[in-house]
Amino acid sequence: MLIKLLREFLRPYRKPIALVVCLQFLATLAALYLPTLNADIIDNGVLSGNSGYIWRTGGTMLAITLGQIACQICAVYFAARTAMSVGRDLRSAQFRQVQSYSAREVGQIGTPSLITRSTNDVQQVQMLVLMFFVMTVSAPIMMVGGVIMALNQNVALSGLLVVIMPVLAGVLALIISRMVPLFRATQGKLDVINRVLREQISGVRVVRAFVRDGRERERFEDASGQLLAVSLGAGKLMSLMFPSVMLVMNISSVAVLWFGGHLIDDGRMQVGALTAFLSYLMQILMSVMMTVFTFMMVPRAAVSAERIHEVLSTETSVVPPAAPAEVQTLAGSLELRAVEFAYPGAEQPVLREISVQARPGEVTAIIGSTGAGKTTLLSLIPRLMDVTGGAVLVDGVDVRELDPVTLSKAVGYVPQRPYLFTGTVASNLRYGNPDATDEELWRALEIAQGRDFVEAIPEGLDAPIAQGGTNVSGGQRQRLAIARALVRRPAVYLFDDSFSALDYATDARLRAALARETEDATVLIVAQRVSTIRHADTIVVLDEGRVVGTGRHAQLMESNETYREIVLSQLTEQEALA
Repeated sequence: MLIKLLREFLRPYRKPIALVVCLQFLATLAALYLPTLNADIIDNGVLSGNSGYIWRTGGTMLAITLGQIACQICAVYFAARTAMSVGRDLRSAQFRQVQSYSAREVGQIGTPSLITRSTNDVQQVQMLVLMFFVMTVSAPIMMVGGVIMALNQNVALSGLLVVIMPVLAGVLALIISRMVPLFRATQGKLDVINRVLREQISGVRVVRAFVRDGRERERFEDASGQLLAVSLGAGKLMSLMFPSVMLVMNISSVAVLWFGGHLIDDGRMQVGALTAFLSYLMQILMSVMMTVFTFMMVPRAAVSAERIHEVLSTETSVVPPAAPAEVQTLAGSLELRAVEFAYPGAEQPVLREISVQARPGEVTAIIGSTGAGKTTLLSLIPRLMDVTGGAVLVDGVDVRELDPVTLSKAVGYVPQRPYLFTGTVASNLRYGNPDATDEELWRALEIAQGRDFVEAIPEGLDAPIAQGGTNVSGGQRQRLAIARALVRRPAVYLFDDSFSALDYATDARLRAALARETEDATVLIVAQRVSTIRHADTIVVLDEGRVVGTGRHAQLMESNETYREIVLSQLTEQEALA
């Protein structure tokens, strides 16, 4: 999977890669030639006392060294640019893919894991690419060239390489084989750490309210301890690698000096040649070490590549139509026809045989007990998820046949948990309509009963909003989210329990203003509060994923026991019939 992923994402950078290879080749040739020149200085200059030869050859060595340095600098520069570009492309590809996901796919992989895959996993692959071009590209050239140059110095002494190379390869292969499962486990433990941190930071108020700091600390320490144990296991094996390589290298040096000394004593080898041979041996072993150092990163990068590929290969269940229906604007007439929805692997559907009609100029309310499927039903209309049975129709056209942009423009959705983005009040409101003027923003805030608190802030529309809107109250978040939908002026408004954080007076004023603003639009309201929906044109009662009643408030109070129970749990008999 790693090779497949790299082949795909490295393809656009073939020219920089070719340049890096050429530069590394030239730098390696220079490095291989230097020991031979050094041997010539010793044999033909130092031993014979020829100072002129020493200066001339030394100057040549200096020029070659400067060229080698220049090639290495350029190679590292282009290698780093390529590696960082690949990392950027991987993150962008994952971001685009995740943006296409429905709630089903996000839940399937998990938000913490998606974050880890877009950050840490990409970093592992990115670092492997960098190390490969910086170190590993030159290693084969250095190894083959080193062997050839060593043979050129002394064939008999080169026989030691036949013993040294397999020993070194065997030691390193044994260590790396044990590291693969540990690296795989490390990425999973990072997901756990990410999940625990997100839960604790997002739910810090609940943690403190229930005085569960100690318990959450234990959870984090447990997750952190598991990551520590796996990382220590991998670290211990990694710590064996360099001493093992150095041990083999030092034993090899001693062996070369031992046998080389006897050859010099017998007159079959010169001192300079022995020095050059020792340098070539170190270059060969260092090339093996560099290769191993890169391959040491391969197991973890391979695991990361698998996880990245899972994100890129997971197709969304909400697929845009191949040939969208030719509809430019939508009036907003809405119909849910025998709708059914079931999560993958679920024993039974969440929604069954739901048939509802909502027309422009009318308010349709959906009410039911917790877990009845109200939020799920509403999320099917803007195609946050797709039905598994039946159809959702807008102006008589199945939403699965509409262009996603057209559908998105026609629907204004205020979720159950309103979310605000880092920025300002204005930037959040313009999320619904980037071209909205300041007057339109103030108008939307006025309808949403948010103008007063925004005007009270010195910065007004430029007031900063923290991530998630944590620097404003729950009621203010809801009003800003409602204003964001109003700025868009869609044909269909979907309010998913969007008034729950408002007091009764603000709720009443908002609904009155909203009724005037949306008199030509289709409005669907999901609510738990009976006072919010009792004056709706149509009230749909859900129970365990089924429609058990449809009608107006007075009708349902007389004919529907489920609705009656919900109403009387909040109001007295006299208030309910008033």
